[in-house]
Amino acid sequence: MISKIIPAVRTDNITYAVRDIVVLANEVAKTGKEMLYLNIGDPNLFDFEPPKQLVEDTYQAMLKNKNGYAPSSGIKEAIESIEREAERKGIKNVHDIFITTGASEAIDICLTALVNDGENVLTPTPGYPLYTAIASKLQMMENPYYLNESNGWLPDIDDIKSKINEKTKAIILINPNNPTGSLYTEENLKQIIDLALEHNLVIFADEIYDKLLFDGKKHISIASLNKDVSCITFGGLSKNYMVPGFRIGWGIVSGRKEVLSDYIEAINKILRARLSANHPEQYGIKSCLDGNDEHLIEAMNKLTKRRDLTVEMLNSIEGITCVKPEGAFYAFPQLHMKQPDAHFVSELIRETGVVVVPGSGFGQVPGTKHFRVVFLPNEQILEKAYRQISEFYHKYLEKFGDLVE
Repeated sequence: MISKIIPAVRTDNITYAVRDIVVLANEVAKTGKEMLYLNIGDPNLFDFEPPKQLVEDTYQAMLKNKNGYAPSSGIKEAIESIEREAERKGIKNVHDIFITTGASEAIDICLTALVNDGENVLTPTPGYPLYTAIASKLQMMENPYYLNESNGWLPDIDDIKSKINEKTKAIILINPNNPTGSLYTEENLKQIIDLALEHNLVIFADEIYDKLLFDGKKHISIASLNKDVSCITFGGLSKNYMVPGFRIGWGIVSGRKEVLSDYIEAINKILRARLSANHPEQYGIKSCLDGNDEHLIEAMNKLTKRRDLTVEMLNSIEGITCVKPEGAFYAFPQLHMKQPDAHFVSELIRETGVVVVPGSGFGQVPGTKHFRVVFLPNEQILEKAYRQISEFYHKYLEKFGDLVE
């Protein structure tokens, strides 16, 4: 008798809503229905392009045969450029910088080097599903903290305080936030620093969208507010420079060296074991970080119009409310209804071809329902999608239930 290969139990709870929903979308697309994709944050699928110098630098590196292994932590000129970027952000007490295959690998490596079985990390809810997927793989205990929708999706400090225990090793911040588009205030960040210092927690500061800001807003890097707090600041080229497929990210370790030294060595053990990040793409980091970011002027003009259209049209739908995003290119509207958001989204895709992601895939306050939209598509596509959502929503409620007060 042939026996099945049994997969590791650590994979049982791994889900990734952004990609998982594509399975259903592909089934619907096969029927010939027109599809409107508002689910994946890839600027290159729409009318956004990277800086030409970034592409040229990478191309020239390939021609010069920079196609072998790079140093485990990254090439010297890129590391130095990231160090200058840290200085511009106001980050002091930097002890290590390393380049990875996207910020995702940096986050994975740093969690792996920190957390033992049965320990936990405070994870924002809603938040990017990468973190819960890694947590499942590492067999970490789940410890979500909530963002406060009524307060612009800022972290709920009281909730964070209540969740810290003797097994808590770190707190994760996504700022600007995916999926809500919120931008954290200095006061809020200082409160988190106080908790991290009190409980000797490492702050994981995911700042991958730190240049994609609306309405003249300024981003504050949490590590810049205190030179003693243990912090790893994550960045990359993917979103700010419109090259998610390059898979170039990095981590900046700052804080008290005497506290961090063993942890830094553990991170570097993993970096050395996996050899290196993509090599030729690293030669584009310098021109990006030391450049003028002119490409962002056009990008943010487009995104501002699309953000405003998104907020206006979604808030005009009775039974849907949407907090105005201040950064990134996501919105996380709430559905005021009784049915699960996953059911709403699956029915929406089948009926209209509009692809969004259910809020349950990002985590949310129990009893609330949301969905995430990506407003990277042009205004014509967004208008059509939001009109279809509006028309469908009322039909859905008639069929499946009434509004929740």
